[in-house]
Amino acid sequence: MAGERIKLDVIPRDSAGSAEARRLRARGMVPGVLYGSGKQAHPFTVGERDLRRVLTGDHGLHAILDVTFDGQKTARHAVLKDYQLDPTRARLLHIDLHEVRLDQAIQTQVAVELVGESQGVKEGGVLTLVLREINVEALPMEVPDHFELDISAMVIGDSLRVADLPPRDGVTILDDPDSVVANVSAPRVEEEPEPEELEEGEELEEGEERPEGEAEEAGEPEGEAPSGDESSGE
Repeated sequence: MAGERIKLDVIPRDSAGSAEARRLRARGMVPGVLYGSGKQAHPFTVGERDLRRVLTGDHGLHAILDVTFDGQKTARHAVLKDYQLDPTRARLLHIDLHEVRLDQAIQTQVAVELVGESQGVKEGGVLTLVLREINVEALPMEVPDHFELDISAMVIGDSLRVADLPPRDGVTILDDPDSVVANVSAPRVEEEPEPEELEEGEELEEGEERPEGEAEEAGEPEGEAPSGDESSGE
């Protein structure tokens, strides 16, 4: 939920490089960086299980993280900036956090979730989610987990735009209000090709039927005797 705060204990790290990162991952740890004010970077490492607990759950990816370095009492408030996943093993490879002040607005992206069942889809229409995330500005504790967009009244040909998203107190939407978020289009109908008539002199492929109305020629032309040698009175 918006405004949830989660404690995350991390361990400072001095060394960097791909070799060190591989060693950390082999021990079940994930390297990361906390970016603070003035472009300061604080490298750290954290247990993958602890990190997955932070990135999953009802709070989504917009929870405020109270990051403490190696058991220090003073926590740094941070939000998720970026993370990398191994595409083959679904393992976390790296994480970037961004330090924030709770009294200063931040800009971030919030996912859109469609709710309800569109009337147009029931009639065979095709529903498309055009804009999956919305750019917003809000205080860190006010950033919503997601926006819900009710599509139950949509019929074929309808579109819902950014302006149709429900307003949230303290949240400013930065995208163009006329940008399409979702639409319902008519089903695509594929026309079957009409059978082509054979041109004069064109031969049929094996197993192909001749179009109706064309006479089938077989054997020798009518009125001509079959070729061959005839006996001369023997």
